[in-house]
Amino acid sequence: MTGRVLLVEDDSAVREALAQTLELGGFDVTSAGSFVAAKDQIASAFGGVILSDIRMPGRDGFHLLDYAQKQDKDLPVILLTGEGDIPMAVRAMSEGAFDFLEKPCAPKTLLAVVERALKVRALVLENRLLKARMADGDAAARMIFGSSRQADALRGAVRHVAGIAVDVLVTGAPGTGTPKVAEVTHLLSPRANAPFEKRPSAGLSPQALAAALADAGSGTLFLDEVAGLPPETQYALREHLEEAGRARVIAGTYRNLATEAAQGRFDQDLCLKLSAVQVRIPSLRERPEDIPVLFRHYVAIACEQAALEEPEITPDDIARVIAQDWPGNTRALMNAAMRFALGLTETDESDGEGLAERMARVERSFLADALSRARGHASDAARDLKLPRKTFYDKLARHGLKPEDFR
Repeated sequence: MTGRVLLVEDDSAVREALAQTLELGGFDVTSAGSFVAAKDQIASAFGGVILSDIRMPGRDGFHLLDYAQKQDKDLPVILLTGEGDIPMAVRAMSEGAFDFLEKPCAPKTLLAVVERALKVRALVLENRLLKARMADGDAAARMIFGSSRQADALRGAVRHVAGIAVDVLVTGAPGTGTPKVAEVTHLLSPRANAPFEKRPSAGLSPQALAAALADAGSGTLFLDEVAGLPPETQYALREHLEEAGRARVIAGTYRNLATEAAQGRFDQDLCLKLSAVQVRIPSLRERPEDIPVLFRHYVAIACEQAALEEPEITPDDIARVIAQDWPGNTRALMNAAMRFALGLTETDESDGEGLAERMARVERSFLADALSRARGHASDAARDLKLPRKTFYDKLARHGLKPEDFR
């Protein structure tokens, strides 16, 4: 196998012989004649192992071992001595040396110990990398919650547009979280290390827009509810989008920009530029299966922030939150979770309902969502829900839903 070895030996002849043995064994060797010369190589990021003599002028091998362990307790240090000193060997192992070898050392023995140490080192570094990835994670997986196919599709869309050097329009009903989706898009983009600036669009002057763009630099500027931009700022933004080497713009809105433009309330050209690449956030009524996941997550966050013990969330609690329509979307659900965490009684239109009534409300939300996605085409909606047409129409009649109302 290949691997890096930092060889520390004050005797030049011995150092050259050891280096030659290691190189013939396929290892990448860096040699040093003292601890001082080797010190700068010893760090937690060092991907190899250390092979060091114990008796050296100045700082000896035990000092080197202590220093290495302070940098990284899992960095293997193999100590060498020519004295056959058993107490010294015991001391070396008790202080954390990976192994102890007596000089002169048979090449086969030396290579076997170094190879074993490198395997241990590689495993340690691999585990650290996996833990770091899990802790840091994919920003989309870490910040956009839900197990529904709509949530999966949203995460996929964000990952896709993040890597494209284009401006993005994020749409969604009020409370769905356009600022969060914009931030995740920035964090997953090549601009992640540059600034992420957020500004409300309402009342934003051309001068304030210019200042925000300057603050964003080569990063990203998020404009919240872009439909509210004053006309003169719309023009300034349109001009900015023509410039090269500028900040990326992510705009959020719950309004239909095309309708706004058609009715003269939004610049037509700016609408076309911003609408070229879009990410739509589904509302909670479109993905009720995500409500329990989000509710539990928000309760846990609220308890952590308030230093409270997490309360039990019963099936009845879950049935209650699923049964609600949540017109305020995730923002409203977050507020409800905060009240639940604080022990405040929830009162809503589902109070007093039995399980059958609550499940009926959930079924109705699924039917309405399918019709909405299918733009009122009943056959497509039935196919989406994997229901026979007669069963689908029976359910529509039971819930008072008409396909034409969704066209």
